[in-house]
Amino acid sequence: MENENRRKVCTVGASGKLGQYLVRHALDRGYEVVGVCRERSVEKLAPFADRMTIIPGPTNDREVIRRAVAGCDAVLTVLVPWGVQQYASGTAQAVLDHAEPGARLVFSCGWHISKDGRDRYSWWFRVMVRIMTALAKLARAVEIDDQVEACRRIFASDRRWTVVRGSDLEEGESQGLPVWSRHVGDPVLASNLTRRTDFALFMIEAITDDTLIGEAPAIVGRRSPSALAHAGGTTAAAGD
Repeated sequence: MENENRRKVCTVGASGKLGQYLVRHALDRGYEVVGVCRERSVEKLAPFADRMTIIPGPTNDREVIRRAVAGCDAVLTVLVPWGVQQYASGTAQAVLDHAEPGARLVFSCGWHISKDGRDRYSWWFRVMVRIMTALAKLARAVEIDDQVEACRRIFASDRRWTVVRGSDLEEGESQGLPVWSRHVGDPVLASNLTRRTDFALFMIEAITDDTLIGEAPAIVGRRSPSALAHAGGTTAAAGD
């Protein structure tokens, strides 16, 4: 587009904590914003309602997504594995199928997702993921494996995608753009903590950073101890 500030951006999962930060950052940049969220959560977007278009409905509803992403230059998707109805993979597939050709597609997930199998996880992390997966499935509340499936589909697509893998999150003032690495296990990520507003900031920055196309960056807070300790060799655009 001729004017960067005229970009039209869709946020899928706009009413959640991360989604609201995405909306705020996008509006602050002057983008035209469309938000998708479940109907019962629309009121959470009240502070932004007069500055954005809100489309209520399940994010895995293909017709809802088709309408929401029409004409959008970028789609920011919070991959939430609600329930046991393939919510995350259904959402990802709808975005992949209906987003405009050439649109930047930026997805969020956790560190447990691995793009190439080269991530190095601690035994404690692996145990916790297994326990959480089993308990969530038993309670029929969250389907963590479906988020894995969603990312598998994204990785296999030829779209202009980025999958941002977040560490543990906390609230607080922005520390700036997070540091990232291609693989969990990199010492720069050891602190395992990022401000939620900065997670959203990284996703917004990915819209205009073509070096992140086809990447699955694992991020950590820029002012976290591990990031500061490795500041000499790793930046917000770090590689392996």
